[in-house]
Amino acid sequence: MAGRAVKLASWTSVALAASGFYLYNNKYLDPNDFGAVRVGRAVATTAAISYDYLTSLRHVPYGSEEYLQLRSEVHLRSARRLCELCCANRGTFIKVGQHLGALDYLLPTEYTSTLKVLHSQAPQSSMQDVRQVIREDLGKEIHDLFVSFDDTPLGAASLAQVHKAVLRDGRTVAVKVQHPKVQAQSSKDILLMEVLVLAVKQLFPEFEFMWLVEEAKKNLPLELDFLNEGRNAEKVAQLLKHFDFLKVPQIDWELSTKRVLLMEFVDGGQVNDRGYMERNKIDINEVSRHLGKLYSEMIFVNGFVHCDPHPGNVLVRKQPGTGQAEIVLLDHGLYQVLTEEFRLNYCHLWQSLIWTDMKSVQKYSQCLGAGELYPLFACMLTARSWDSVRTGIGHTPVTTTEESEIRDHAASYLPQISQLLSHVPRQMLLIFKTNDLLRGIEAALGTRASASSFLTMSRCCIRALAVHKRKQTRSFFRKTQISFSEAFTLWQINLHEFMLSVKGLKLASWLLALLCKVFPASR
Repeated sequence: MAGRAVKLASWTSVALAASGFYLYNNKYLDPNDFGAVRVGRAVATTAAISYDYLTSLRHVPYGSEEYLQLRSEVHLRSARRLCELCCANRGTFIKVGQHLGALDYLLPTEYTSTLKVLHSQAPQSSMQDVRQVIREDLGKEIHDLFVSFDDTPLGAASLAQVHKAVLRDGRTVAVKVQHPKVQAQSSKDILLMEVLVLAVKQLFPEFEFMWLVEEAKKNLPLELDFLNEGRNAEKVAQLLKHFDFLKVPQIDWELSTKRVLLMEFVDGGQVNDRGYMERNKIDINEVSRHLGKLYSEMIFVNGFVHCDPHPGNVLVRKQPGTGQAEIVLLDHGLYQVLTEEFRLNYCHLWQSLIWTDMKSVQKYSQCLGAGELYPLFACMLTARSWDSVRTGIGHTPVTTTEESEIRDHAASYLPQISQLLSHVPRQMLLIFKTNDLLRGIEAALGTRASASSFLTMSRCCIRALAVHKRKQTRSFFRKTQISFSEAFTLWQINLHEFMLSVKGLKLASWLLALLCKVFPASR
């Protein structure tokens, strides 16, 4: 009897092993789908990173050259471990890793430069998975809906991938299909992250990273609902319809669900691709100005902000018909809705920073939760040194030395930065991310922190504050006074911009040359 039992158990084990191998080999089974594997991997990585920090820096004098060198090495090792974890666990982990990689001026450069690769290393779902999602959500096979459907995706992200297709009526469309297992795994992944962050806080009380988990918990369900993304796309297109340089692809609602989004196909080059713009004779400065106008309007005037402007989500092309530069805004899953109080305080703060009113910088930074860390807050917001903030961010251009200084200081001030991020309003977190992504684009285009970008922001702040003031009064005289003040201030800005362009074009030299021709010197 015992022999039979052993024989049965052996054959059962062989059968299970063979079945498992077959399923794995044919991609029906993925070890990453098992909760125990994902949890074990995350716990092991967190433990390794924590142990590295605890032991590597223990016997080295704080602040010494050796300490700084060792700390940089620990940062780099930890960032690589974290990146490997994100790539292995995929989905939510990649999304959070991408968020961290975008915080260029807030986290040590070892982390941001390492985690940036996650934008190009997102996993792809198989065509079998894509067909399954479309079948389940739209009730039809791909060949029933489309004349053609490209098997190779145009791009893959942490939560979904996009395929080019042609509908039966001849329209070319982009089909965004959610990775099938992301929805089920996301809530468990966030819970796991929450537990791990709390555990790390026990070891390193000065590091506050619960804000990151809270943001993921709030935003992921919204990003996983593609109908919400479609509504966001239509709303932003309506709010910014006065910008003729903006293109938001139209949504096809009949073939869209929570996991499948069908939209107009629009081609173009990534907004940080200087080579593409030069080849297509697109004015790089014009693109940068358009981007500045677009986001200033979103943040200061509308309070409805597209919060994922990495280069893959912002395309540029020549506008059909006019040949002017056109910005194509994609991926509308993540928007931040700003409260009126936050938006107005933020307007006041940027006005104070642009016009170097340091008392107001302190006042409005503290209104936004910075407390006594307001100098650090101003530096984080502008990605400038405190000396540049006090001198005037519009007066002194960013130098390479200053930029590397800021990145180095991010490592030194990490405890204070994490403390600040845990105290500012939640709305501020995505604004920081958006600011850093936009700065990355400007840096790639070589248009970083130009005076004209600050003037564009200032115009939007003035308009937004004037609209608010007019709403607050019923007096016709007061409303007229506010409008006159607004018009006069905007005229001053226009004059200042004109003077800058005169200086830039060396008009004075041209006038002198002209005078010399009209009134030649006597011989």
